[in-house]
Amino acid sequence: MQAQVKTDTWLEGLLREKASPFLLEVLNNPDTFHYQLIYTQINRDKNNTPRFKHYYLHIDRDQYFNPASTVKMPLAFLALEKLNRLGKPDVGPDTPMLTDSAFSGQTSVLTDSTSANGLPSIGHYIKKVFLVSDNDAYNRLYEFIGQQTINERLWQMGYKDFRITRRFVRATEEENRHTNPIRFVQPDGKLIYEQPAAYNTVPFDFSRKQLVGNAHYDRDENYIPSPMDFTTHNNAPLEDLQQLLQSVLFPEQAAPRQRFQLTENDYRLLYQYMSELPSESRFPAYDTSKFFDSYTKFFMLRAGRSPIPDHIRVFNKTGWSYGFLTDIAYIVDFENEVEFMLTGNIYTNKDGVLNDDKYEYEETGYPFFREVGNIIYEYELSRERKFKPNLSRFKMRYE
Repeated sequence: MQAQVKTDTWLEGLLREKASPFLLEVLNNPDTFHYQLIYTQINRDKNNTPRFKHYYLHIDRDQYFNPASTVKMPLAFLALEKLNRLGKPDVGPDTPMLTDSAFSGQTSVLTDSTSANGLPSIGHYIKKVFLVSDNDAYNRLYEFIGQQTINERLWQMGYKDFRITRRFVRATEEENRHTNPIRFVQPDGKLIYEQPAAYNTVPFDFSRKQLVGNAHYDRDENYIPSPMDFTTHNNAPLEDLQQLLQSVLFPEQAAPRQRFQLTENDYRLLYQYMSELPSESRFPAYDTSKFFDSYTKFFMLRAGRSPIPDHIRVFNKTGWSYGFLTDIAYIVDFENEVEFMLTGNIYTNKDGVLNDDKYEYEETGYPFFREVGNIIYEYELSRERKFKPNLSRFKMRYE
């Protein structure tokens, strides 16, 4: 059964009214750019309780896009939840976590030169996932949670179309089903808790073929004159990604089954790292010429990569690969007391060839996000609210 495409004429009208010729060209070609957008208005009552109104543009659960690094976001949530479910008070986000290997393709991690104490931990991996979308950090969270737990937990929460089948490293389907043994230790190396290697016995539903483009290069850089097959790749519908972020930002308003089992400290850690900029981090210390302010803040990309204003914070997760760009964002302007969510993606691959590293991110993708973000932000600045939001929950201290 095909999903219904959701479009609100009001949102489309707002964008078209303010759009540059460039944005109009994109909006007029949905079959080329496969763009999808969700704009979420947030209105508070006198008790500061938020209510959400979603507006959609070309939202289609059946339109495949490669979610790329956006799948790192639910893994950050699930990793913290798993720590709580272990029921071991001396194992937390800052506890050193050592990853061993026990199957082909696996690698071990016993140190981390980018952390303050030189040791890896769940909290530090989550920081790297959000600040610069670090792939190895994602792989280590994947291995800690385990492929079966990742998927069964998301399905249990109602995200039936979610599918996370792979690390971001070259590996077979079987290798991705196997995850590493892990040890949590004290700083002096004394063992606190040991987790054995795991194997996912649950089958995935690969019955729906997902073919993209008209040609591609394979892993060995051979040119293949046929579409690229994403049937067994990760899958994450845009609406589900938006809902996942909303449930962590506003857990009290989430349906009970869509709430992660997190502590107040977990929420603070997530809000901190979702919104922190690479220039504000001491561990790791990032090269800000490469990892500039809006490196992972597509909707708030500034002209010439100039800094994001201090009074604006973006709590988000982006992803980019194979010509697909995605951003799931909650944007806050503390000075003007404005908040909203904006989620979107676009496909920028003019020649239709995948895996050739020739995508129009700079020419089309980033300008699309920047202009849509600016239009919605300007609208939010002018939008009347009966009650101003109290945004103190999202004010963080950065390094």
